[in-house]
Amino acid sequence: MKMGYLLFLICCLLLARAASLAEFRGDEAAIYLDLYHVDGSNSSLGNKSPEPLTHVLARDENRIKALRYRITRTKEHKPSVILNQSIDILGPESVSIPASPGLSLGSGNYYVKIGLGMPAKYNAMLLDTGSSLSWLQCQPCVISCHAQVDPLYNPSASRTYKSIPCSTSQCSSLKEATLNDPLCEVETGKCVYTASYGDSSYSTGYLSQDLLSLSPSETSPSFLYGCGQDNEGLFGRAAGIVGLARERLSLISQLSPKYGNAFSYCLPSETSIGSGFLSIGSTSLTASAFRFTPMITESREKSLYFLRLGAISLAGKPLSVAATQYRVPTIIDSGTVISRLPSSVYVALKQAFINIMSRKYAKAPSYSILDTCFKGSLKTMSVPQMRLVFQGGADLTLTPANILLDVEKGTTCLAFASSSGNDEIAVIGNHQQKTFKVAYDVTNSRIGFAAGGCH
Repeated sequence: MKMGYLLFLICCLLLARAASLAEFRGDEAAIYLDLYHVDGSNSSLGNKSPEPLTHVLARDENRIKALRYRITRTKEHKPSVILNQSIDILGPESVSIPASPGLSLGSGNYYVKIGLGMPAKYNAMLLDTGSSLSWLQCQPCVISCHAQVDPLYNPSASRTYKSIPCSTSQCSSLKEATLNDPLCEVETGKCVYTASYGDSSYSTGYLSQDLLSLSPSETSPSFLYGCGQDNEGLFGRAAGIVGLARERLSLISQLSPKYGNAFSYCLPSETSIGSGFLSIGSTSLTASAFRFTPMITESREKSLYFLRLGAISLAGKPLSVAATQYRVPTIIDSGTVISRLPSSVYVALKQAFINIMSRKYAKAPSYSILDTCFKGSLKTMSVPQMRLVFQGGADLTLTPANILLDVEKGTTCLAFASSSGNDEIAVIGNHQQKTFKVAYDVTNSRIGFAAGGCH
């Protein structure tokens, strides 16, 4: 492989990506999801200073704009497979691996350690339910790699590594998995991918195949992933991303013949290292008392996970809004930090929350996208109970830590925001999901919630 030729390919691919994004301008020039709360791509391994919260929230807003574009674009997205198709399960198998907060990686996202190759090399990779292709940084990293906590993966040291030819159906599937056209390295015939995200971060490299190890005893051959040679942006010191969306190149879809097309996770609090989990397999859904709501399929973006929010109550009273105001496309997303609500619903929540909290606490100035703030701290405040009720009766009864966010010393804000823009969407974000078990039963088109923490 010649460095100049891959650089040429990457430049061509990025130009093509820019042309495809010319359909919309401004901050909405992004088609994929960004990651949040991460240090810069060139941060040193020893720098563990958290990123300013204002940067986290600014990128969170860009993520919402990217999600809105994906949902509301006029060209209907046609999936490469029937995503809710029932799949025969070879046995009652499931596997669970620890999930941890990414603070030690310079990230506010969550990560798992998975192995690739033979012998297996384990890497910390961020979880993302909003993207499909999994990728990690690979030697020789001919263009650019950011600093990471694990050694760069060396595919030439794996006895099971293969690059994917351009002529294969797997290469053609990249269009659906990444929303970017694949390219072909003519000299070698290797398939070249790009995965782009809502904050202009991206990874470009070779579509590859290798042995996947979820644990020493749970392996899967012929796992398809991206071997990144140019990785730019805000990924902290993680090696890459694990894609969990509803598309055939995602980790969940590739493992579904063995485990079933389902998974669950629990995202722990920021200080609970290793206490969360990612469980893969249909049998993992029987371990907790999940209450389910239908998984909605949006015709214009079938890879994301949609559900239907039916009502919100505060201090035992439903918000004073018509049921029709909740009927916008609503995504549950592991990477969005702050939940977004339709503007009329958010205004009602904001006013009801102020009416209760202002009796005890002084109002504070807005903070970035958060405009309902008070003087005080989460640890000392008395917070009214809030319930998010979904179609079919499933609900999230939020704790104070799910409702409020300490933005700076002495100031705490309501961790919800309005969905601005002409085409409103709603998003159930990461902050509201913490410490709940969340189940994604793709085969039976349902999403479940179970309270009680990650243990």
